[in-house]
Amino acid sequence: MTLGVRGIVVDGEGRVLLVRHTYTPGWHFPGGGVEKGETAALSMQRELKEEAGIEAATGAIRLLSVHANHGFFPNDHVLVYRIDTWTQGEATSRGEIAGVQFVDPLMPPEGVSPATRRRLDEIFAGADTSELW
Repeated sequence: MTLGVRGIVVDGEGRVLLVRHTYTPGWHFPGGGVEKGETAALSMQRELKEEAGIEAATGAIRLLSVHANHGFFPNDHVLVYRIDTWTQGEATSRGEIAGVQFVDPLMPPEGVSPATRRRLDEIFAGADTSELW
């Protein structure tokens, strides 16, 4: 089994953070794979710092949902967290992120990934939650 995390970082205006990677098309929530020896929450903290310079407040990472991502890899799962309390720092990743922006969750930019769009609809527009990524 493989495990990934994605973070729904919400700013004071209700906008949501999206990132664009250099190695795959589209806009996505920040996140990535849980590394050996990490907890999922620690992995989420690391990915936020690396990709966007986001430093989540202690206890501010809240699990929202779990999704099977079998279309990507058999027995892969993605945990979705929400982060409402955070501070902005410097991103530590170099060369992985092509763009970072806060967007209206009901009007995401062109090119948002299908899974990201589904999560936005579930969390912010009241759509039913799917167990599939």
